[in-house]
Amino acid sequence: MNIELFRDHCIAKKGVEETFPFDEDTLVFKVMGKMFALISISDPTNVNLKCRPNYAIELRQEFDAIIPGFHMNKSNWNTVRFNEDANDKLILDLVNLSYDLVVAGLTKKLQKELVEL
Repeated sequence: MNIELFRDHCIAKKGVEETFPFDEDTLVFKVMGKMFALISISDPTNVNLKCRPNYAIELRQEFDAIIPGFHMNKSNWNTVRFNEDANDKLILDLVNLSYDLVVAGLTKKLQKELVEL
């Protein structure tokens, strides 16, 4: 995985914006104002992604590249390291899951706005 492929996948999703809310290095992808992915610009070797708690644990047990989310809620976020035992397809699937989980948690009003984009 490289940052270009990762970024292209994220920004192709409906309602996504790129922001730097924390500092000039941490690129945050949001859908309707809610975070679903965070990556360092200076060291794009891993990404933080939202996950279902039980699935997050399963992934951590199966893949060395997947660990509890760095600086995030450990039950709901994973850090996924690139170019280890989690292949690109899995990483992109986890981006999709993160996006979907965030969309599912949006208010009905925001979900409707997203559909209408």
